[in-house]
Amino acid sequence: MLDLKREWFKSIERFIGKTLGRLPITPNQWTLLSIVFALIGLYFTINFNFLLALISFFISGILDFIDGSVARAKNMSSNTGAYIDTIVDRYIEGIMFLGLLFISLLTIIFPSYIWIFLALFGSMLTTYTKAAAKEKELVKLELKGGLMSRGERLILIFLIFILLIFSQQYLATIIIIIFAALSNFTALQRFFSAIKKDF
Repeated sequence: MLDLKREWFKSIERFIGKTLGRLPITPNQWTLLSIVFALIGLYFTINFNFLLALISFFISGILDFIDGSVARAKNMSSNTGAYIDTIVDRYIEGIMFLGLLFISLLTIIFPSYIWIFLALFGSMLTTYTKAAAKEKELVKLELKGGLMSRGERLILIFLIFILLIFSQQYLATIIIIIFAALSNFTALQRFFSAIKKDF
């Protein structure tokens, strides 16, 4: 849903773009820097330092916001940059969920790794349904919206790590299950939105 509310962040985006746009760093370099911090977050996750993992993943998320802001401020927006950003976003989400596989979470109906897989699958499919609808020319404008766009997904992932900091494995597992359910539901929302005119 947050992807439909970009106007809420316009003033912040302009400020960040104008300020950081003065640095000799290109938008694509900001994007690649975000994956570096995600890998640092993975390292801390594997070593059970969930506070530093959360901080690293949060910085990665901020950098993902910065790259677009700088691109627009410098008038450097491009299809290549948008493509790189989308691919890197998927890698970052994969890295975050990879880290969760190293943590002793609880079995709730299924082992935690099943829920982690379903959460990652739903996250990837949410993005793919959008890309495929545009590729197959089912929609003229990019499919957006649904319960779990990237902003909501990041918030839930951050919440998982906050719970892990306080050793709340049970609640963290519950959030992963909620993530799995809502991300797959969002993928179906976008899927039916793309094909509804043919039914």
